[in-house]
Amino acid sequence: MSAKPPRPSAAADSEAVPVFGLQHKLDAKPTKRRTILSWALWDWGLQPFNTIILTFIFTALYLTTEAFLPAELQSLSDDDPLKQHALADLASGLGLGTTVAGLLILVLAPVLGQQADAQGKQKLWLGIGTVGTIGCMLGLWFAEPAPTYFWMAVSLIAAGTVLNEIASVNYNALLVSIASPKNIGRISGLGWGFGYVGGVVALVLVVVFYASDWFRIPADDGLPFRLIAVGCAIWSTAFAIPVFLAVPEPAPLGKPERRVNFLRSYAVLVRDIISLYRNRATRNTFWFLLASSVFRDGLSGVFTFGAIIAAQVFGFGFVDTVVFGIAANFIAGVSTMIAGRWDDRFGPKAIIVFALCGMVVAGMAVFFFAGVGKIIFWVFGLILCAFVGPAQAAGRSFLARVTPAGREGEIFGLYATTGRAASWMSSALWTLLITATGATLFGVLGIVLVLLLGLLLLLPVRATP
Repeated sequence: MSAKPPRPSAAADSEAVPVFGLQHKLDAKPTKRRTILSWALWDWGLQPFNTIILTFIFTALYLTTEAFLPAELQSLSDDDPLKQHALADLASGLGLGTTVAGLLILVLAPVLGQQADAQGKQKLWLGIGTVGTIGCMLGLWFAEPAPTYFWMAVSLIAAGTVLNEIASVNYNALLVSIASPKNIGRISGLGWGFGYVGGVVALVLVVVFYASDWFRIPADDGLPFRLIAVGCAIWSTAFAIPVFLAVPEPAPLGKPERRVNFLRSYAVLVRDIISLYRNRATRNTFWFLLASSVFRDGLSGVFTFGAIIAAQVFGFGFVDTVVFGIAANFIAGVSTMIAGRWDDRFGPKAIIVFALCGMVVAGMAVFFFAGVGKIIFWVFGLILCAFVGPAQAAGRSFLARVTPAGREGEIFGLYATTGRAASWMSSALWTLLITATGATLFGVLGIVLVLLLGLLLLLPVRATP
């Protein structure tokens, strides 16, 4: 009789654990639908922070407008260079805040995930991140339209970004506790899809609020936008609760061999990254983290710069942009949920490769046929968005399939970190090409190049552990 293999430790140590979490669930009983729904609702609930606060409403229509300029600048005409420069300063100030947030995520996410694994407390950190994000949205109530409140609002948004990412790391880690190799693609796609659709519903409600003249609420002191921030916080609270009541944490495979304090975790983290590469069983995980960090930056660039392309290249106005945003999120949500089922049938790598190929083709069509007019962006812009969600969901599914058991939080923390480490690529190429050509349209090529590079890096990665 052969000896039993040693039981792997749940602690994060310098040896990559060649045991994969989902493989322990081949014969597991099907997860209850209520549990899966409770997990997916968290993404639905926290999505307004990204859609309403960060992207379309609070920052774009309130925080970076003349409402936060001194009175003497507000009185100037919109084409006055002094006013335009002041508005640019607001935009760059917001960019500085989100840059600092990205650096903090780069430093904190993998170590906090590692600590959550070692202590078996993914839901604790999920709770800390969720409550913190909600608290930051509530804090925006105090962001009155005056220059003295601008940096307070930027700080709250930056802090919310960090806390939301910490929560997402542990939310993603919980996927392993409710999925099996047979259905992980469908469940991952459901979560991403719920997030997109939740963003659409929230955005529609805000648009109705705006179109109804704020339901006769006085617009003084930025009251409608401050109420929107509070509404997002209430929404997130209501829909985040189920995940804490119905979703179990991944079961630890053993007790940690040693406790590692927070600062020491960084040294352990470096050794773990090296071991991911050196160990044949986990080298595939290392290469996927590298490839995904590139193509996810390209995916991010589609939404980050999509509205600018629509407005400056294709002449979209406010209504066109908002309607496009609603359509983009809805299509992304539906396509993601559909692709989740294909993930389980064909595998996540096939979904990602197909999505990236489609996005490269659609992006090139936007570039070469821009002269045709708005219809080109409506068609191929929405095709781009239709592929974003499936690639994101399949990326999470792929990683869960190749994550060593007992290291879910750490690996998903690295997933967040590697994404931030490469988050400069789309922005840099976007800026470089526009500066070199003097035309915003050429920024599209920057996004396409990042997507293509990510695709090429992914092709050699094995689809199985």
